[in-house]
Amino acid sequence: MPLPFLTADRAFDTADDVALPYDDRDLWRRPYRPGPWRVGTAALALLLASFVLFAAVIIGATGSLSSAASVFAIALVMIACALRLLRMGTWVSARGVRQTGFLATRTVGWEQVASVRTTQQPVRWLGLPRTVQGQALLLARQGRGTDVLPPLMTTHNADFLGREQAFDRAADTVEAWADEYRRG
Repeated sequence: MPLPFLTADRAFDTADDVALPYDDRDLWRRPYRPGPWRVGTAALALLLASFVLFAAVIIGATGSLSSAASVFAIALVMIACALRLLRMGTWVSARGVRQTGFLATRTVGWEQVASVRTTQQPVRWLGLPRTVQGQALLLARQGRGTDVLPPLMTTHNADFLGREQAFDRAADTVEAWADEYRRG
């Protein structure tokens, strides 16, 4: 019994520039996949949270329920932090561009965007204070002059470290969305 959907030799009819019928431009979407550093860190945090949950079960079975509840709460905080770490990044929609950080989210509507451009500059390595030479996707807002906004993406953050081509594709995608919706 042939399974054509599993074979690599069938011809693909790809039309990358055509929107799919269920492709809703108003939904917030990330124009790239989360990087291995971000996913690996979140996976390790979830693994550690599973051990803490196991400890909460053992404490609940042998000790006081209040101690088990506090350890369970610690595990829930660890899980929430891991999920928030996976949500971090740059998101785009027809309404604007959104930069989601660990504690804060900044949204800029397309009507407020003056330009989105890629520049060569010193960037932070994995969000640490150490800087290295790399590329950054910068957003300039209308009427703000020379306000220094944090870059939307860099080649050395947790999503793009060691993935220069993925950064180029994601930066091009965000720049294309900006060109399309600023004019529209």
